[in-house]
Amino acid sequence: MIIDSHTHVDRVGWYDPPETILRLMDEAGIAKSIIMTYRDAPDSEGALEYIAEAVERYPNRLVGYARINPRRGATSHRLFEKAMEDYGFKGLKLHPVGNLCHPGGQESIALIQQAARYNAPVLFHCGDEELTLPLQVAQAAAACPEATIILGHSGGYFHVDDALRVAERYSNILLETSAMPYPRAIKVWVERLGASRVLYASDGPGCDPTIEVHKVRMAGLAAAEQEALFYRNITAILEGVTTGGGLS
Repeated sequence: MIIDSHTHVDRVGWYDPPETILRLMDEAGIAKSIIMTYRDAPDSEGALEYIAEAVERYPNRLVGYARINPRRGATSHRLFEKAMEDYGFKGLKLHPVGNLCHPGGQESIALIQQAARYNAPVLFHCGDEELTLPLQVAQAAAACPEATIILGHSGGYFHVDDALRVAERYSNILLETSAMPYPRAIKVWVERLGASRVLYASDGPGCDPTIEVHKVRMAGLAAAEQEALFYRNITAILEGVTTGGGLS
């Protein structure tokens, strides 16, 4: 059983319809994937509806996260409420490079606090770019201890050590394996944090899910630890989310 905690579908920019990730999931033996757009709502018109329709078409394979620009104020909060209450989404995606909104800024914090009221995880793009560095995302974890903060890519290529440091400091941070090229780091994360604090993800279709699965298997984890990363941890997180019933 494998659940992919970070994939994309979209109909503008990088055109990747749901069928693209579904094909890659089948090739990699992945049962279910969390999907989000490449662009933020409301800047990309119809972004949330596109995700909702994909989940409605493939309810046993896809789970929706809302990618939202915190800088849109009340509009951002209304859209996230709609995503959770009307569309049955399960989490929030924040990409500070795209929206130029600091993870620890008040606009981001307000949206994270809203997600926390649903017990919904907040997935950050966390890489090597300014505004996405682990030490910057850690400011959000510190300000919102009630929120579940996931470091997507866990510091990318050059800030992986910082990702582990902030996860050790803040218990509400989880590390995620996608697009991070060091299998050995995954083993260290499990040793230092415990297997319950690490999630498998691919960032597909941009990264090949088959390769990303193999990377986790290369880490030399025990069978129970692999199960935790591949599906048990994210299943527990998603089961704790309170949402509406999806599209009527």
